[in-house]
Amino acid sequence: MDYKKSTAPHNTITRDMNKLCEEVGNVYETVAIIAKRANEISQELKRELDAKLQEFSTPNDNNLDDVSENKEQIDISRRYEALPKPTLIAIQEFEDHDIYYRNPSKEKANKQIL
Repeated sequence: MDYKKSTAPHNTITRDMNKLCEEVGNVYETVAIIAKRANEISQELKRELDAKLQEFSTPNDNNLDDVSENKEQIDISRRYEALPKPTLIAIQEFEDHDIYYRNPSKEKANKQIL
């Protein structure tokens, strides 16, 4: 997903948790769903940033003391820092119903009742 085009706010805003958890019915499950998605987003962004920064690395980077600043690397890092936080993106996706989730224990309980 292109997180640069995300409509998530860049600042934290107050949310009504009762409204946020209406669909799931449980505040804790809602928070768990959002947290898992935020972790996925964070990992995706980290992999993407690492891949872009790898383009600038040279094979002779064995010495950590010789760190040279590269303007392009700094610009890329700043662009990623300017993105909304993964938690805010996950909440926006949850509100927009863009997250697919399921609870296997509830599905199992429903099957046993039938």
